[in-house]
Amino acid sequence: MKFKNFDELLGLVRGKTNRIVVPGANNDEVLTACKMGVDNTIISGGILIGPKAEVEAMAARVGLKLDIFELIDKSDYAEMCNLAVDLVKAGKGDFLVKGLVDTKFYMKAILRKEVGAVAEGTVLSHFVLFELANYHKLFSVTDAAIMINPTLDQKAKILRNAVEMMRMLGVEKPKVSVVCPVEKINPNIPSTLDAAALVKMNQDGLIKNCVVEGPYDVYISFSKELAAEKGIKGASVPGDTDIALFPNLDSANPVYKCLSYFGAGMKSATLLAGSNIPVILPSRTDSPVTKLHSIALACYLKDAAKVAAL
Repeated sequence: MKFKNFDELLGLVRGKTNRIVVPGANNDEVLTACKMGVDNTIISGGILIGPKAEVEAMAARVGLKLDIFELIDKSDYAEMCNLAVDLVKAGKGDFLVKGLVDTKFYMKAILRKEVGAVAEGTVLSHFVLFELANYHKLFSVTDAAIMINPTLDQKAKILRNAVEMMRMLGVEKPKVSVVCPVEKINPNIPSTLDAAALVKMNQDGLIKNCVVEGPYDVYISFSKELAAEKGIKGASVPGDTDIALFPNLDSANPVYKCLSYFGAGMKSATLLAGSNIPVILPSRTDSPVTKLHSIALACYLKDAAKVAAL
């Protein structure tokens, strides 16, 4: 990876031009993140959409000066989201930052066919990049917010989204753990059957540019020593996981929130994968620091995409 931690990431994106578009800007946490972004010189301006009086009052409360932002007065969530996506597609901003709007409106706005933000055959998925004090590198968790109970084909697409993200971050061949409750294939546990199928797809070249192993439990995924205790030897993923692919929303979302709430030294960034425009997708309850890191990651990916297009 091109950076070892989020502090290094912030250093890489400081001083660049990054215009944000925020639907639902009437939110203390997102405006605090915007102030932190301005203070760290990773936000150069943008458009804040929401009830104007509320946005102005909240901005004053958190100390965000509004002179570099355009304010658009709107109160309907769906209208805010549609307008925000349209503005980014029109080149009025560089990426979306989710404010106080429901995810369903945010997603519907991005998925509109006339916008063309999602290529046909692609799925959108939630990508979280974590930094923890007790793990030796940054790693990602997917999908913790969008796909409720993905099919095998959808899991393959979620995995490809995450692999593409990690490769843009400089991990040439990400190591993927297909996380399940157990490490043995069990016909009574469907996720283990999907794990075996995904491993086979990787071996057959249908899922490229990564190493996929599993089914593995969480212990095996993140500890080579615990993997050895469970009889997993000679594998390359245990203890060195770059991407943890979970079976469904019921498993991924609690893990994501437990890591966010209890993780030692936790730092994270959350983005939407699968879209051709950078989209930040934090929870409304994520801290301003998480939103700041998400903005920084979107800044980095925006520039990485430009380099890749040359």
